[in-house]
Amino acid sequence: MTERTVLVTGGTGGLGSAVTAAFLDAGWRVVVPQREAGTDDGPVRVVADLLTPEGAARAVEVATAEPAAPLRAVVNLVGGYAAGGLVHETPVEEFERMLRLNLRPTYLVTRAALPHLVATGDGAVVCVSARAAVSPFPGASGYVTAKAAVRAFADAVAVEYRQRGVRCNTVLPSVIDTPANRAAQPDADHRRWVPPAQIAGVIRFLASPESAPTSGAGIPVYGRA
Repeated sequence: MTERTVLVTGGTGGLGSAVTAAFLDAGWRVVVPQREAGTDDGPVRVVADLLTPEGAARAVEVATAEPAAPLRAVVNLVGGYAAGGLVHETPVEEFERMLRLNLRPTYLVTRAALPHLVATGDGAVVCVSARAAVSPFPGASGYVTAKAAVRAFADAVAVEYRQRGVRCNTVLPSVIDTPANRAAQPDADHRRWVPPAQIAGVIRFLASPESAPTSGAGIPVYGRA
């Protein structure tokens, strides 16, 4: 896999760190955008604001800068969660914030990367939605809608680029076993949650040639939840 580059957004988070490690272990060149400069500990890091077209373009520019390792995959992990009240209690600003945080970077980075993925003839995009997109719960209408939109966007990419050699799939986690989630839910049964490394393995598979026949799939990664 040394001739392949993957662009991993959100690559410094609880899930992102595991995804980055999984690709590095498999020999990929990994590019991780971040908002501020950080340590050089394996992946190629680039300072970029993925909420802007310019930032997304900068991240893709770095990801495509090595001719010997062309960009073959994009993994969209950037997102966030915020609880709130019922729909009539939710300010429109909070609703739109969830859409902006979860959907906008996925759209901008994918849009910027698609011409390069098409050029390789076997590119892959993996997006992260959520179980809530197909099994909503009350008090998080913005998050639920945003994650459903991520899945719908991924399905659209899969249809539009199927004949151009680009696959697009989505993983749908339940609760991921990260330190942040444990701190937020200390009394939960953490044994039912999914370890980030297990989800990372699924994502790496969906980005790899071994999953070539698969596009437009929504993969549940619920663990025992």
